[in-house]
Amino acid sequence: MQITITARHFELTKAIRDYVESSCQKLNRYFDHIINIHATLSLEDNRNICELSLHAPRYVLKSQAEEMDMYLAIDSAVDKLEVQIKKLKDRITDHQKKKPLKEQFISYSHESDIIVNPENHTRKTIKTKRTVAETLSLQEALDKLDRQKENFLIFRNVETDKLNVLVKKDEQNYKLIEP
Repeated sequence: MQITITARHFELTKAIRDYVESSCQKLNRYFDHIINIHATLSLEDNRNICELSLHAPRYVLKSQAEEMDMYLAIDSAVDKLEVQIKKLKDRITDHQKKKPLKEQFISYSHESDIIVNPENHTRKTIKTKRTVAETLSLQEALDKLDRQKENFLIFRNVETDKLNVLVKKDEQNYKLIEP
């Protein structure tokens, strides 16, 4: 990670430079994909202003703080940037937690005619509905089956990691089919 520091309207001391570098290095523990950080420190009418710009792949985060002391301004700007990094990291990990499309619940329906007996052209219509089985515990499957109008549920059992079919026979009786 490269850190660039620009001072406006005052002389940049080694102590301030070291403080900015050590404060910005702390951001690396929250997000290790930082390319560079540009810090602009300025003094305007007894106000110390610190502007930080963090560059990462596909992201640019900025923060600004204004305090009576330059060290406080640096701390405030770094704290604001830290909050932004944590939010960004949460957003990135939340998107990665989503299941792949084929594992998400997908369904579609269609009807097809099949000729059963070619001699007398008997046809039967088969309605097809395809779904991807959700991963559920047996209790969750029972609860879901009670809430839906169909009398069966295909699910992947959490304990066995195999496909199961739960059939509702009547109000109190169920049948579990395991391979």
